[in-house]
Amino acid sequence: MTLPIDMKIDLLSRFHKIIYERGWNFTSSGPNEDRQLLVEFNVVIEEFLNLEKKYQTIIENITQAMGQGMATYAKQAAENNFAINTVVDYELYSHYVAGLVGIGLADIFIARGLLDSKTIGNINNRENAGIVGIFLQKENIIRDYSVDLRENRKYWPKEIWSRYVNDLQDLSKPENRTLAIYCLSDMIYDAIRHVPEILTHYERLDNGRVFTMCSGPIAASIAKFALFFKNYDVIYQVVEIRKGLAIKLLLKSTNIKNVAEIYLNYINEIQKKNNDELDPNFTKVNNICNE
Repeated sequence: MTLPIDMKIDLLSRFHKIIYERGWNFTSSGPNEDRQLLVEFNVVIEEFLNLEKKYQTIIENITQAMGQGMATYAKQAAENNFAINTVVDYELYSHYVAGLVGIGLADIFIARGLLDSKTIGNINNRENAGIVGIFLQKENIIRDYSVDLRENRKYWPKEIWSRYVNDLQDLSKPENRTLAIYCLSDMIYDAIRHVPEILTHYERLDNGRVFTMCSGPIAASIAKFALFFKNYDVIYQVVEIRKGLAIKLLLKSTNIKNVAEIYLNYINEIQKKNNDELDPNFTKVNNICNE
């Protein structure tokens, strides 16, 4: 966040080529900006260069797409008060910073022979792999509202919060408590509407090792959304599930039946909390829970 915008855009735009430069590192970032990783990035590059070419190519392609997308949003944030105005912007931003990771992982699993390219490799199924990343990114953005606001980062889309307040930071005003909870319902609806596609994607992961590696984060995510829903604390602090629960969900998430059961339990919890018929999101939250 401390870098000049021109430097940031330049680095993001050519990072997919930098990862081939032996010995490259970066020492200009602040102490809270992954500084150690960047100062020692030459170590990462050495490991990258040890990979087979087919994996390097996948990583390069994903890194290029991600860098270009992040450069676009960094430029928008520098030029406008809000980098993310519409739900479409929000979806695309989440795709660039996290959805592409899901697609890249799917491509690596296919290249490694761990997944069937006929099942996962078609365009719709690759997009579903990306939706998993988008879902996880939206969880982070909702959770980090208070932290991001303090750092002048605004990732909640204006199209959603402007239905309730005149400025994003107004959600934290005590007199807007009810409106903030309604806005939170809207944000959570926008995330959990992806659940049917996510479960469909995980049903196709027929390799047990891949499934177990990928299933833990999404099991924890739905538990977090249930905790966030109607929870005003989200506006003031970072709300997290207990570490013990996260581990329990991780250990249980070994097959699609168990993951579906986890989702059913937490979706039922959200639906039980969705009891305020004055909330403008009441019907659509209820509908997606039923689905």
